[in-house]
Amino acid sequence: MTSHGHFLDAFDLAEGPTRFWLIRHAIVDQAARRKLYGTIDVALCPEHLEGQKAYYARLARRLPKNAVWFSSPLSRARNTAQAIFDNGYGARDVSIEGRFIEQSLGNWQDLLLEDVPQQLQQKPHPFWSLSATECPPEGESMLDVCARVGHALDELSESHEGKDIVIVSHGGAIRAAIAHALKLHPETALHFCIQNLSVTIIEHIEGAWRLVTSNEIQNPG
Repeated sequence: MTSHGHFLDAFDLAEGPTRFWLIRHAIVDQAARRKLYGTIDVALCPEHLEGQKAYYARLARRLPKNAVWFSSPLSRARNTAQAIFDNGYGARDVSIEGRFIEQSLGNWQDLLLEDVPQQLQQKPHPFWSLSATECPPEGESMLDVCARVGHALDELSESHEGKDIVIVSHGGAIRAAIAHALKLHPETALHFCIQNLSVTIIEHIEGAWRLVTSNEIQNPG
């Protein structure tokens, strides 16, 4: 039965909408987590990569099998996609889309987290190291991230209309996607929690965006 107004009144998501499945990469190496790494190509944590195989297997079952795959250029995103493939999804071609890379923090990248506050010109966000409008030297603000991610989503929604699209990306870029879908200011979008290996689903239907789920964790228990 067709639902009025595209209501979600069944457990299974309906075919038809252009649907984006946004996955945040796995946990990075412990040493990197002590720093503001941004677009630095840091490695995944080997212990977590080995110990979280059950999470990858659940992701492999959750994600649509006929999806088109994209990844950020950074290895932590590409290797997360590979781990999903290796744990039950099966091999797929993955296109690299640079607009889904993490926020560039410019000259502040590689700073220890405790050294960041003294660099700021604005009060930091409660849930991020800097405000959405703060732009690090030689870097970009969250305003910039939202602009590039929004452009990418609009283009992909046209070129892959009606398809499922999986994008392995980063916390900042996924918050930017939510901001685009819900027409939120980037400062508001930073209040969303986006955990490692979580799934965020947004849909494009007849020119409109909606958020289906955010920060969905595939708990293997």
